[in-house]
Amino acid sequence: MSARVQLFNLFLRHLVKRRFRKITGPQEARAALEAGTHRLPIPPALLVLRRDLGQVAALSVRAGAITDYDHVVLYLHGGAYLAGSAWHYRGLAGEISRHLGCEVVLPEYRLAPDHPLPAAPEDALAAWDGLLAKGFRPDRIAIVGDSAGGGLALVLLAALCARGTPPGATCVMSPWTDLTGQGASMRDNAEADPILPPEQFGTLVDCLLAGMDPEDPQVSPLYSRFEGAGPVLIQHSLTEILCDDSLRMADRLRGFGVEVTVQSWPDTPHVWQMFARYLPEAEEAIEDLSRFIRRAWSAAPRTTAGN
Repeated sequence: MSARVQLFNLFLRHLVKRRFRKITGPQEARAALEAGTHRLPIPPALLVLRRDLGQVAALSVRAGAITDYDHVVLYLHGGAYLAGSAWHYRGLAGEISRHLGCEVVLPEYRLAPDHPLPAAPEDALAAWDGLLAKGFRPDRIAIVGDSAGGGLALVLLAALCARGTPPGATCVMSPWTDLTGQGASMRDNAEADPILPPEQFGTLVDCLLAGMDPEDPQVSPLYSRFEGAGPVLIQHSLTEILCDDSLRMADRLRGFGVEVTVQSWPDTPHVWQMFARYLPEAEEAIEDLSRFIRRAWSAAPRTTAGN
């Protein structure tokens, strides 16, 4: 673990986690989750444009030299389903674009509490259909997501498996996969996690679901089916409260014969990949993620897709 991560964890523990523990309502939670997003690192030569995906508004993010127009990444941002936006995540999306040399598209899916689950999964599927309408083949699309967006990415993967049109690759970072909160790490890592306080979990879930069953596969992909899914990469921290959401999700996927790669990082904070250019661990994780997607895409038969 680098010295930068150690210092960053101290900052998160003493300032951010304390603030999260004091949250009393959804609007305060949104403000806390979005605080500081304007300070997130942005890669140079970043181009951000509006992208029309039919039913869902989106941003198109491109960084560096774009050399691959046949492939695209569909990025589903985190924020506990009630915060965050495509604009807030343009930096991380730009880093992925820079590594892959292709466009990254971020849909503006609807957020709770105004739009409780399953509004977000409905919008994610609509965004996927929008990319297909642009001419992209399913095996030329990679789905990427972090935290709640990682869970959303896996919910979308299950829906596409049911259709028989899974993506070429799926990559999730610190995914939230079980809204029942039954993972042992929710308790075991309560103090070790430098940012997420487990005592807020129940109130948050009630706000998101509005009476929906937390075991419903539309919101908790841990209970979904994944027949025919392509390769999946899961990156997570061993000290976060969602650690077991990743490990149990990997076991669930393997039960359906899915090729799963799990990268378990020691002592990194929740979704540390957002801090590329600050943390060497973030740079390394994004490089690994991009390499995983390239391998998956190169294994698919080559065709040209117009968009």
